Amino acid sequence: MNKIKTFYTSKQVCVKMSSSFSKSPHKPMLLMQKIKENGYENFDIINNFKPIKKSDFYIAHTKEYVNNIYNKTGNYNSNSLPWSKELVKSLTYTTGSLLAAKRYAIQNPGKLCFAPVSGMHHASPNSGSGFCTFSGQVISAIKIYKEFGLSGAYFDLDGHYGNSIDDSYTFNPLLEKAIPRKCNINPIGLNKNYINNFILHLNHIEKMILGNKVHYVVFAHGADSHEDDDLGGQLNTKCWIKAAEVFAEWVNQISKKLGKPLPVVLCLFGGYRQDNYNFVLNLHLKSLLTCSKIINYNLSN
Repeated sequence: MNKIKTFYTSKQVCVKMSSSFSKSPHKPMLLMQKIKENGYENFDIINNFKPIKKSDFYIAHTKEYVNNIYNKTGNYNSNSLPWSKELVKSLTYTTGSLLAAKRYAIQNPGKLCFAPVSGMHHASPNSGSGFCTFSGQVISAIKIYKEFGLSGAYFDLDGHYGNSIDDSYTFNPLLEKAIPRKCNINPIGLNKNYINNFILHLNHIEKMILGNKVHYVVFAHGADSHEDDDLGGQLNTKCWIKAAEVFAEWVNQISKKLGKPLPVVLCLFGGYRQDNYNFVLNLHLKSLLTCSKIINYNLSN
């Protein structure tokens, strides 16, 4: 298996979530504990990345909303999460994790990268929603575009439509460059139909990549697209794992066509099981290990 460069620090975790339905704010910690307990050695942890600044949130959000989150005023609870200073601090590191993973993947072609983050894809410019506070994908994508002039695509396989990217094009027009229109992919359908729809989207993004319009991809495999999730889902276990296999094999094919590795970042996103959260963690781990096993940046093979 390939080593997975994992951008994780305990600072991106908020554990004060006892009154919240969502465990996403401390899912990174739970997953990393599980990886350690099971002795998986192919996760190479990088913990010295920097958090983003408060002003960076203005890239995707109004100053009023950002200040509300920081000061516990106005619509600070629109994310449906218990407010705490720890939560606010952790949010600078979750987007920091995603940004660092993208930067590393771009600068080190052939290294599979993983940002263990969620709680991003429902936030809008002036509000949080659905356990999501800030649009980390939008912020990191625009910062990457400014730094490298490169554009990305998102494969959002969460069980729910990720609206934050599409909601942000008007707020920050530079997003048109950072994540081109129709590059926020949210497959639809059930089981085989879902997989077939996903493949159609992969074909679209392939054309964008080969046309030099997309330069890296993010694969966010939310566990709530599984049929046994409390808030899911579209896929049985076989098809849920199939989605990861299809994506990983596609990465190999694109890399060969390009003649160079396609930069890839893996993410977590949603997943909810009140009776057995270990089920959610196991799904995420299966997806990560599947991608690590299949993706082969040795282009001679």
